[in-house]
Amino acid sequence: MNKPATILIVEDEAKIASLLRDYLEKVGGYQTRWVDRGDEAIGVFDEVSPDLVLLDLMLPGMDGLEVCKAIRSKSRVPVIMVTALVEEIDRLLGLELGADDYICKPFSPREVVARVKAVLRRTTLTSEAPLSGLQIDEEQHQASLNGRKLKLSPVEFALLSRLAAQPGRVFSRDQLMSSIYSDYRIVSDRTVDTHVKNLRRKLAESDSSTDLIESVYGVGYRLAT
Repeated sequence: MNKPATILIVEDEAKIASLLRDYLEKVGGYQTRWVDRGDEAIGVFDEVSPDLVLLDLMLPGMDGLEVCKAIRSKSRVPVIMVTALVEEIDRLLGLELGADDYICKPFSPREVVARVKAVLRRTTLTSEAPLSGLQIDEEQHQASLNGRKLKLSPVEFALLSRLAAQPGRVFSRDQLMSSIYSDYRIVSDRTVDTHVKNLRRKLAESDSSTDLIESVYGVGYRLAT
């Protein structure tokens, strides 16, 4: 039987931390460890060696961005930032430091469990996708087709990773967007289609002999098997 993943929760509000622990343990089946100060988080991180970190942005001692930076200097373990600050500059800075996802307060604890599952699933994908010639390296955030690196935007990479996780499965536009936009923003079908169109074009530049992303009329998209 596989050992359950360990989630390190770095959150200074005890009520929120307790709620997260309850849901992650009882609903998600994970083990958890909680620390309420940023300047203590790295020591606990080294001690626990977690599989994922839920990291609040505003922390005493050291803020979440500095904690994320310290973690990234030594590990590629997935980090989900939890924050009430939704300004774009904070989100972009977090991504530059290597955060894997964002959850904005207030949030549903079940939504957090779903996010944790999704990030763990993405980051434990094998580097060789089940499609000949397509390689996806989640840690390096790179993808290649037939040995040629694909120059993908963050959204395009996340979209390809989501489709490649389950080749042949049809994903609706809503499912695709909810898995790659962490703030649950409202996007139109046209936005989704534009991302897919750009991704298809970049894939075709490496291999024009086949259309790897198939449209399913009235439903969504799937990766060809």
